[in-house]
Amino acid sequence: MNDSPRPGPADDDDTHTGPGLSAGATVSLENVALRYGDPETGTLALKDTELAIESGEFVAIVGPSGCGKSTLMKLVSGLNPATGGVVSVAGEIVTRPIKIVGMAFQNPTMLPWRRTIDNVLLPLKIVRPYRENFRRDRARNTARAEALLRRVGLHGFSRQFPWQLSGGMLQRASLCRALIHEPRLLLLDEPFGALDAFTREELWGVLQALWLDRRPTVLLVTHDLREAVYLADRVVVMSARPGRIILDRRVDLPRPRSLDDLFRDTAVQLVHDLRARIEHFQLDDIVGDAPEE
Repeated sequence: MNDSPRPGPADDDDTHTGPGLSAGATVSLENVALRYGDPETGTLALKDTELAIESGEFVAIVGPSGCGKSTLMKLVSGLNPATGGVVSVAGEIVTRPIKIVGMAFQNPTMLPWRRTIDNVLLPLKIVRPYRENFRRDRARNTARAEALLRRVGLHGFSRQFPWQLSGGMLQRASLCRALIHEPRLLLLDEPFGALDAFTREELWGVLQALWLDRRPTVLLVTHDLREAVYLADRVVVMSARPGRIILDRRVDLPRPRSLDDLFRDTAVQLVHDLRARIEHFQLDDIVGDAPEE
């Protein structure tokens, strides 16, 4: 258990924003564990988890279903506290939700009564230091949001309501909303999982371009190994529950990447290696060889 942790990035007064909103943030997990429910007998979701992500790095997390990928992301964001070990972001121990993060999920969760531009602007009405001057800076903020929407191919759709957009358009808008306040850390939980293959692959290119422009630290949870290899600097594999890091592989492909790069021998072999490691642990889970603790 953590003993007398230092305040995390969200533990001080509300004016804290950290040094440089647009700079990346380091992420560190040291011997992290998380148990749901009873501290002694509850479900052990993560155990002995070690992970280090450099500022501005793009890391993808893959693994069998139920291994704790999304749980790990909640620990990094501060939505769930660790029951053992230390989670730190930007040099501070995380003890509650942090402010330097942007998030996008498989479900875009747009507010249906707000137009697209207003959904994108929503973080600026909530996150300090932007919210104090939101009304005064409305024109400038709107221009920033419109520029982001153009960047992801949504020029001319800012006045549409979410129900008037396709699934791919909604995810483009969701990425804009996650980036509008220039977060130092971007957490993506299967953001393209519900999309068709062609739209998903198109949005890989959109996300890569946005990351190359801004260079936040990115943690991506995905079940798509090709997606992980296309987007990430490193791909980390988690074991079956209780989750822990069992493989950490660097992606040796030049940037910017194209879909053709996924047919290179290096990429094909990496996808095969990742799949083989995941299948090995899925088989262990089925036959009962993977211990609970």
